[in-house]
Amino acid sequence: MQPRFVGRLALADLVTVANAALGFGAVAAATLSPALAARLILLGAIADGLDGVLARHYGSSAAGEFLDSLADVATFAVAPAMLVFVVASDAWGVALDGSTAAALGLPALFVAIAVLRLGLYTAEDVGDATTDGVQTTLAATLLAAGFLAGVTTPTILLAATGVFCYLMVAPVSYPDLWARDALVLGGLQALAVLLPDTFGGVFPRALLAAALAYLVLAPRFYWR
Repeated sequence: MQPRFVGRLALADLVTVANAALGFGAVAAATLSPALAARLILLGAIADGLDGVLARHYGSSAAGEFLDSLADVATFAVAPAMLVFVVASDAWGVALDGSTAAALGLPALFVAIAVLRLGLYTAEDVGDATTDGVQTTLAATLLAAGFLAGVTTPTILLAATGVFCYLMVAPVSYPDLWARDALVLGGLQALAVLLPDTFGGVFPRALLAAALAYLVLAPRFYWR
């Protein structure tokens, strides 16, 4: 007897659940190699974009949008939070003091806000050309690309994590990327994954710059 989901999932859904597996891989890798965890997060971002392309061209299932948000919790909420926590705890150690509270509390808050944002997106913004608040994929990409680009100071990573906690639920509309721009960003993500140290880390730095430009400029200057 076949499992009940056989024949009910689309190709895009399979990429989505693979994204969730990448999220777990990033969480596990963070304790061994934060750089590998960052690369897996970016690989998950590529999968996240690919499942959208497949859904538009070949269709999705009724469960697609829910699977997408569930996978995003693993890859773009828990994984980047774990990355930041590991970097901070490795630098500061673990003790009952304020630094440990910040190292644990801010990533935990990031996960909570990301889950809230993903739930709101699934309920209200799926299918729209814009979404309110910074996308979890963008926040995770910035943290991962920043780490690979050399931003490894725990204080800076924790501060960025705290800022994203607000921005993910801020009343600011972000337009979806045009296909051509999403392709460029995906190409930079792929190069940052495959060649993070080539030419002095130029590809993670280029990805970081592009993602920051979208973060700051898109609400006012990016038109669809």
